[in-house]
This record gives sequence, structure tokens and C-alpha cells, in this order.
Amino acid sequence: MAKIVIDPISRIEGHMKIEAVVENGTVKEAKSSGMMYRGLENILQGRDPRDASRIMQRICGVCPTSHGLAATYALDEVYNVNGSITDNGRIIRNLVQGANFVQSHILHFYHLAALDFVDVTACADYSGSDPAMKKVKDFIARGHLGPFLPRYEGDYRLTKGENQAAVAHYVEALDMRRLAHEAVAVFGGKMPHNMSIVPGGVTVAPTIDKIASFLWKIERLIDFIDSRYLPDVMMVAGRYSDYFGIGAGCKTMLSFGGFDLDSNPDLIARKRYFPNGIVGADLKLRELDPSKITEEVVSSWFKETGPVHPYDGSTVAERDKAGAYSWIKSPRYAGEVMEVGPLARILVAYVRGDQEVQSMVNGVLAKFNAGPDVLFSTLGRHAARAIETKIVAERLKDWVLQLKPGEPTFTDYPLNVTNRGMGLHEAPRGALGHWIDVVDGKVKNYQAIVPTTWNAGPVDAKGQPGPIEQSLIGTKVKDERNPFELVRIVRAYDPCLSCAVHVVTPKGEDLGRFVVGGE
Repeated sequence: MAKIVIDPISRIEGHMKIEAVVENGTVKEAKSSGMMYRGLENILQGRDPRDASRIMQRICGVCPTSHGLAATYALDEVYNVNGSITDNGRIIRNLVQGANFVQSHILHFYHLAALDFVDVTACADYSGSDPAMKKVKDFIARGHLGPFLPRYEGDYRLTKGENQAAVAHYVEALDMRRLAHEAVAVFGGKMPHNMSIVPGGVTVAPTIDKIASFLWKIERLIDFIDSRYLPDVMMVAGRYSDYFGIGAGCKTMLSFGGFDLDSNPDLIARKRYFPNGIVGADLKLRELDPSKITEEVVSSWFKETGPVHPYDGSTVAERDKAGAYSWIKSPRYAGEVMEVGPLARILVAYVRGDQEVQSMVNGVLAKFNAGPDVLFSTLGRHAARAIETKIVAERLKDWVLQLKPGEPTFTDYPLNVTNRGMGLHEAPRGALGHWIDVVDGKVKNYQAIVPTTWNAGPVDAKGQPGPIEQSLIGTKVKDERNPFELVRIVRAYDPCLSCAVHVVTPKGEDLGRFVVGGE
């Protein structure tokens, strides 16, 4: 029996540790740990509630639009304007968020996950004329291979030509991410941390110039998605098709729904492009009831409260707590473990009968003579993310043309209120919820449950491991000193520890160990 400790997991957002107990080449136990203190919610206590739209974006620099929007949805309810957002305000929120989706998904595949499958050293004898590829070749010749190395070695299956093409697209994707950031800034003002999304709508007015600028950027991004991203994901899937059977996880998917199509004050009844719901391994749909959401901290370094709804939650650190191993809490829905993310959104839409989603998913599955059950896997998560990128980009092209210059984007509201609000939405990485309690115009309590809290949370009081932990258990590890299987599974979730834990501890943590020990 051996214990593998990977600390930190590289090429993700933030600091995450994975521990796996391996017996006869199979993972028997797994722990997922967030190694930074979470405390950003406490900063808001006593402040003007409107600060949440700005401060909570600082949870993460990769998906700040998601946190700003979830906070704003909660504030819409607090100020009783959640049913009167103008069409322009609703659409611009979708455009800002959607452009960030496209950027985040391109980032994940090319700059975080693809290097698990692509051998950069294949570019050592590149003979083409691409200037960027010549630079990569020069870096290899001089031994300057960051950020490509160090890495786990072995099991690289692409041909030399495929590897070289993938590296070229890696470089090209840097420009595409910049372009997507610029698209966010057209209506958001800047990226990261947009300034336009506020309670009551947005502060930016649509103009013909802004519409044209945004549309041009999205058209270029769609061309990259069609000619690079989707083919590259299919290429990897073809070479690594066994990963359709690896990393299944809990097989219960949760989506809050995303991209508003109307302004129904009830978030659950609100029509959204990606619908809400829960789907299990049987591919049957369950309706969402937010009152069944709880968080618990039995394995987390927080003061024990038991399973509580976020409105009643707290964030009080207890670093020496016995039995705890993570700064991430354990969210549950009706006591069940839930996976969130692009795969959850795609499966919920697929089961609800969305024809566009069904067509794209069935097209991918047909190429591998497989059914929807294989989507519960490492490659299934990559395929779902790529499909979603294409769908969202196409919708952005439609939505921006629905804007009406000269019409209002904002609805005013009184400030001195006593109320509470819930903001449920989908970040690129999955279901995101913000809950706020306001008394006499000041924040009394604030709690956020983010996608990586759902996915990377530790074992709960019932002994149920979190989704990532469940994905690792049962995995075959060929070489305990080179555990590439484990990092491939984890990265497919696109973990964001910045979102899950928020604030680094003053004393820091040991972030430089990689240990493989015997019995």
C-alpha cells in the first residue's frame, strides 16, 4: 500500500492538495484539500449591500463576472427589483457573462488541461514557418520550457504532427483569450472585475459601435472554436478514448441554470437558456428546490455548525479542528453529493429536451459509438465544456443583436431596506449561489457556495466523499511515482481554489511537497 500526496496540484486556479491511498495499483481512498483560508464573506458584514457587486468579484480573477452577477441577483431580490430588469439590462448581463464563459473554457482546455495529453517536446524539430512555434522550438533548444515543464512523464499518444498542431493552437489560444476579455470589456468596462453590472440592471448604454465591436470579436472567437477547439478536443478524445471510462464521480448533476431569457422575480421559475435541475446516472430529471441546499464542515477547518442552509451559515475558522483536512466546506443537496459544471449544465439541458444540445451531444457520441452514460467521465467533462463553448458563443451573436440603443438599462430602487436575497446562477465551473441578509440597509450576513466547493469539498458527516474524491477512488495508477491519471481527472473539473477558499492564511501553508510513501 502506498500514499500519494500531490501538493499543490499545478495548472489549476489556487492551491489544492490531493492525497490518494493506492493498493495493488488502485486508489482505495482519496482526499481533496483546499489549502487557503476562506473568509471573504466576513468582509461584507456591516457594509452597504451594493458593495457586494464589486467586492465579491474579487473572489476570483478568472470568473469575476460570475460572482458579480450572482451577488447582483441576490441584491435584485433585496431591493425588490428582480422582476423589473429591462431587456437591455438583462441582455447586457448575459453578454458580459457569456464572453467570460468563452474565455474561461478556452483557458481551461488549452492552458490548464491540454498539457496532460500534449507532448510539447515534439516541437523540438519543428520545421514550419510559424513564428510562435519557432519560439517554442528555441525555448526547447535552450532548455527554457516553462510553463510546459516540469510535468508527469509518459502516456503521450498524439502523433508528432498532432502534438505540434496542438502546441500551435495553445499559443493561438492566448490571443483568443485576450479577445474574449476585450469582449467582456465592451459592455463591462474592464476585465477582470467589470464595473457595469449593478442591482437594477447595468450602468452601460448600448450603442451601434459597441454592438458592432462585440459582434466582430465573437465572430472571430466562433471561428477559433470551430476550427481549433472542437477539433482538438475530438482529436484528444480519439487518442485517449479510455478516459470516457475513467473518473466517473458521484454521477448526480446539479445546475442552477444560466443566461436569463426573462425577468421573472422567482429565480427557479425564471426562463434561462441553460435550465435548472438535477440529473442522476439514470438520466432522469428532478426539479430544483433551493431550500434543500446545505453546507456542513465536519471535515473542514471551520467552527462546527452542522448542516445549515446558507442563510444561516457562518465562516469562523478553527485551524486545529480534529479530523479536518480542508478549508473547503461540504455543500449538499437534500443530503446528497452533487457535481456541478459544464457537464451538469449540458446533461440537464439534454434531459430537458434542448434540441441544440441533444444534436451536438449525440453527434459527439456517435463518433465513438457510445451512449450518454459515458459522459460521466474525464473526457465527458472536456467534451461538455467544448460543446458549451460553441453554444454560448453562438447565442452571444444572437443576443447582442437584440439590444435596443436608446432604451433604458437600469431600474432605480430605495436603499434603506431590511430583506434578504438569493442569487443563483452558473459560473463557467458550475452552480454558483450567493445569499445575503440585510438589516436597516446594512449587510448582516453573507454566504457564497461556489462551484469548486461543490466539486472539491471533503467528506461529510455521513462519510460521503466529495465529487472529485469519488472520481479518484477506483482509478488505476500505472506508476505511483508518476500519477498522471490523478491529475488528469482533477483538472477535468477545472478546479478554482481561489473561488472555494478566497483568502490566504497569513502564515501560509507548505505548498512544495510531492511525496510517494510506502506502508
